[in-house]
Amino acid sequence: MTARQDGGPARRPDALRALAARHGRRGALLPDALERARSSTTEAPAEWAPHVAHAAGLPAAAGLGPATYFADLAAPRGARHVRVCTATACFAARGGGHLAEVERALGVAAGTADATGSVSLQTAHCLGFCYEGPAALDGTRPHAGPDVAEQLAGRSEPRAPRIPAADITGAPVLLAGVLGASSAWEVWRETAAGRTPEDVRRETAVSGLRGRGGAGFPVAAKWAAAAAGPDTVVVANGDEGDPGSYADRLLMEEDPERVLAGLALACFACGARRGTVLVRSEYPGALARLRRAAERAVRAGDLAPSAEAAGPRPFVEIAEGAGSYVSGEETALIARLEGARGCARPRPPYPTDRGLWDGPTVVNNVETLAALPWIVAHGGRAYARRGVPDETGTKLVCLSERFARPGAYEVELGTPVDEIVTRIGGGLRGGGELAALQIGGPLGGFLAGTALDVPLATAALAARGAALGHAGMVAFDAVIDPRELLRHVWEFAADESCGACSPCRVGTRRGLALARERHEPGETYGSLARLMGEASLCAFGRRVPAAVRSLARAYGPALEGWDR
Repeated sequence: MTARQDGGPARRPDALRALAARHGRRGALLPDALERARSSTTEAPAEWAPHVAHAAGLPAAAGLGPATYFADLAAPRGARHVRVCTATACFAARGGGHLAEVERALGVAAGTADATGSVSLQTAHCLGFCYEGPAALDGTRPHAGPDVAEQLAGRSEPRAPRIPAADITGAPVLLAGVLGASSAWEVWRETAAGRTPEDVRRETAVSGLRGRGGAGFPVAAKWAAAAAGPDTVVVANGDEGDPGSYADRLLMEEDPERVLAGLALACFACGARRGTVLVRSEYPGALARLRRAAERAVRAGDLAPSAEAAGPRPFVEIAEGAGSYVSGEETALIARLEGARGCARPRPPYPTDRGLWDGPTVVNNVETLAALPWIVAHGGRAYARRGVPDETGTKLVCLSERFARPGAYEVELGTPVDEIVTRIGGGLRGGGELAALQIGGPLGGFLAGTALDVPLATAALAARGAALGHAGMVAFDAVIDPRELLRHVWEFAADESCGACSPCRVGTRRGLALARERHEPGETYGSLARLMGEASLCAFGRRVPAAVRSLARAYGPALEGWDR
């Protein structure tokens, strides 16, 4: 890798960035323009995406790239557009059988529109209703429950219950606003009026807060890596794609003020004048409520009304995703915001050095930012006393609908998993037998139902082949066929691979083909798993074999040969 004369990392060659720089960063206008064009036609992207790009002064490829990559843009769109969840918790609820029921109820196959263009059906990997699945979105209106097909057909009353939430710690950090305990904006106002960025950075460092999006990187260290300056930007990652987790959706919908106040505090600490929140398109309620909350904050004087007026009060934009799991990875998320395909980019350079439009960029998860008001108000030491020494603080744990008491619970890190499953979750509904437990999303890992004696902490879970991730917990009862679950995992991986690197692109497809054969994968699978785990560009491809290994260990002889 070459180096700049100032000693920093070389600029990464990027065709879209070069084009956008020559045309006034018009690539940033593409996401909204492509979505508007998609919403009015059932035609394939090749018929309309080039026109959108040309209207922005960009070549056809700049429009075709994202339009053929993102699920929301590539899928046909009828006058009535329905998205049905086929992610892990909804699969566990009915063994995946609800998809065929929805297809029959609507008279259209998934991934198609009917001949008249009146109805279209798209599958989605998680709509954030894991506590009451299966689920679907009819336009932006949610439906959830075992009779979701009947609801969509109009034969039963539509139902979309709010997320059950409870604090188990006795002093909520993340649920403080949801449970009516405190206002986050008051913390921001006091900080902006009487404290310094160094104060916020110091308290955050003392707290030991780590990123809650899965990577677990120390927040204060990430802030320090981004040189404070007028072009620094902080991005709130609300692209919560881990099926089984709905913590970010809960915070964005029920307490958007805490998310925005946390973002403002992060901008203040980093010297950033701009902030952006990227929200999954699968969360239309969260998108609407964040936008309304941002408008209220501007009127109240807590946020700047424009980029030109920004200073200690940052200007905050709310952006929408377009259906991609990998776009939750920070470099892929940045690519999405720039108008490109949401593919992971090689590192270094890291986003804190060259991120959004090559400016220093800090990407913090929504739950991470939601912890900042409490830390600033109560002090870093108070936060550090919670949790365990190497992993401080609290975490929102989401339990799927198979539990007797599904919902989002704030617990201290280090809480035993078996306590969460049995005491907090009440075990499985109807007294069912827990065969396996998935923790941390589809690429997190699985534990056998009889092997839950492990604390909810990164290192302890990793020693068992699992991962903390977003801490969503999906329960599988004895009714689920482990071979079908294996196929489901590989199907998710093949669907969501961004395709940027061959080990993941080819490996996930080959793994799915082997899983569909329903017998031992053979000698070549070990080599395939090692190649994916060692050579994939990002954590997505590297984690797939590990997740499959943990699944095989959880089920034992039923998945013999997949534990390599």
